[in-house]
Amino acid sequence: MTVILATVCAVVYGTADFFGGLATRRSQVFSVVLLSQTAGLALIVGLLPLLPGTFSGAALSWGLAAGLSGAAGLVLFYRALATGVMSVVAPTTAVTSAALPVVFGLATGERPAFWALVGVALALGSVLLVSQDRSADGRGSLASVLAALAAGAGFGGFFILLAQAPHEAGLWPLVGARLSSVSTVALLAVVTRRALKPGPKSLHIIVAAGLLDMAANVLFLLAQQGGLLSLVAVLVSLYPASTLLLARHVLGERLRAIQVAGVGCALGAVALIAVAQPL
Repeated sequence: MTVILATVCAVVYGTADFFGGLATRRSQVFSVVLLSQTAGLALIVGLLPLLPGTFSGAALSWGLAAGLSGAAGLVLFYRALATGVMSVVAPTTAVTSAALPVVFGLATGERPAFWALVGVALALGSVLLVSQDRSADGRGSLASVLAALAAGAGFGGFFILLAQAPHEAGLWPLVGARLSSVSTVALLAVVTRRALKPGPKSLHIIVAAGLLDMAANVLFLLAQQGGLLSLVAVLVSLYPASTLLLARHVLGERLRAIQVAGVGCALGAVALIAVAQPL
């Protein structure tokens, strides 16, 4: 069940990122982040009665710390999406966000089965394959890739910190994460005097991005509570495949043969992890 949850989480994350990327082309980054995060906060508050947990200071504290890391990652990620090629930015961020939890999990004693580790390597390789795009050029591409790497570090920190919350906490860590991220982004927007009004015909896209992102966070939390962080994070990191396919069909971004091969490797990685490590 954990493998299924993590895989569905990847699809939802990828769809959320696609909508977020579209929104940043019509509105300021801070506007997109703040409004989408607020929409996510409203969703998680509404879900609390349906998926109750035990409130504790530890759950809220780990959530607050995860929210700070995730907010930094999201601002950088949306900025990279707004200035770079979506089918390069998303995979670059994903491989970084996956590598950190894997290293952390192995360092703290997680020992996945051999074929599961083969699946991890294949998954990371697939992300690199789908990131191959010749349309990226010059300094703009380099700047967006650097921002994507920093965003991946923020997302990786989000996964690691969120996983430290007590399992019996339910969704409370996500409440803390959203409270801190909304507060941080709002403060930064005020200090830097950034406009928070969404662009024309973009509010519904921003809200969709926020709701999908929070739904994916819930799926990640549920998956992580039943499995190894080093494997769940890798499965979740396959989200660029759905972003890539949406970019292809909606925006007309062309896929190269090597990128299609990367999508195939991603599916193989999921199969290996599912068979070798029944989470």
